[in-house]
Formats: sequence, structure tokens, C-alpha cells
Amino acid sequence: MPKLPKVSAIDLIRAFQKMGFEKVSQKGSHIKMQDKKGRTAIIPNHKNIKPGTLKKGILNPLGISVQELIDSLK
Repeated sequence: MPKLPKVSAIDLIRAFQKMGFEKVSQKGSHIKMQDKKGRTAIIPNHKNIKPGTLKKGILNPLGISVQELIDSLK
């Protein structure tokens, strides 16, 4: 399994947009994104997103692998 990259909220939002997600709303420092399947991601608008938050709070619930994220970040 590839190593989890260090990523900022801006980079993560761009990667999610490549995967078909659109920004739905923002409340405070949390950005809500949704895809056509109805999957929703809440992304904290921080310079660096902690690895645990990225893996367990964002990627795992959506069924997105680390490799898919790395491919979308390119």
C-alpha cells in the first residue's frame, strides 16, 4: 500500500473535483463536497490535513483508496 501523502485542503479539493465531486457548501472552516452518487465529504480548510483525519475521516468512509488519491493529486 502506498504511503499517505501530506496534503493541504486546497490540493485535496482539487483532487476531489477530478474524481467528480463538487463543492456544495461551506460552514466555518469545513467544506462540504458531494458527487453524483450522493457520497459526501467534509474537508477541513487547513494548511495540512492530519493523516488520521485524511485516512479515517475522509477516504475510508467514501471507499477511496490512497492510490486513487495519489493519482488524483497529479
